[in-house]
Amino acid sequence: MAALLGLFRRDLRLALRQSGDTALVLGFFVLAVVLFPFGVGPEPQILGRIAAGIVWVAALLAALLSLDRLFQADYEDGGLDLIVLSPVPLELAVLAKCAAHWVATGLPLALASPILALVVDLDARAIPTLVVSLLLGTPALSLIGSVAAALILGARRQGVLLSVLVLPLYVPPLVFGAGAVAASASGTGPRADLLILGALSLGALPLSPWASAAALRLALE
Repeated sequence: MAALLGLFRRDLRLALRQSGDTALVLGFFVLAVVLFPFGVGPEPQILGRIAAGIVWVAALLAALLSLDRLFQADYEDGGLDLIVLSPVPLELAVLAKCAAHWVATGLPLALASPILALVVDLDARAIPTLVVSLLLGTPALSLIGSVAAALILGARRQGVLLSVLVLPLYVPPLVFGAGAVAASASGTGPRADLLILGALSLGALPLSPWASAAALRLALE
C-alpha cells in the first residue's frame, strides 16, 4: 500500500509540476464549450436543449488530450520497466496511475463544469446533477483510456490511434452522463442514469487495470 501511495503521489506531483498538461485540458474544455454558442446561435432554448451534450462531449475530448502521456514518459525513461519488475502487482500500479490521472484531469473538469454550464444556458436545477455525473463518469474515462494508452506504446501516430481506439468505448459514459443531466433538467429524475454511470466506473475498476497491465507487458517484450 505504501508503494502504491508513493506511485500515486509521484504521478500527481509530476502532473502538477508540469502544469501545462492540466492547463491544456482545462483550456480546451473551456474553449470547446464557449465556442458552441457561436456555432449554433445564442438562442437560450436551443442551447438549453443541447447543453448537457455540449459539456459532456467537451469534457470527454478534453480528457482524451492527456491520455497519451499516461505511460509514455515512464516507457521512454525506463521507469515502466522498474514498475513491472517491482514486487507491486502491475495491475495495482496501473490503478494508482489512473487515480493520479483522474485527480489531475477529471476532477478539475468536474469542478469547472458549473461555470461553463451557465455559458450554455443549462437549467440551474440540473447543474448539481452535471457535477455528480462528471464525478461518477470521469473515472471511467481515465480507466478505459488507460487500456488504449497502453496499447499504443511504441506505435507511430499515437494521437490518432488513441482516438480511434478509445472514442467508441467512451460512448456509454457519454450517453448516460448527458442523459442524467437532461433528465434532471426535464424533471424526470436522473437516478437511473447516474446509477448506470456509476456502474460503468465500478465495472472498469477491476477490468481496465488488468487489460492495461497485459498490454504493458506486451509492449515491453
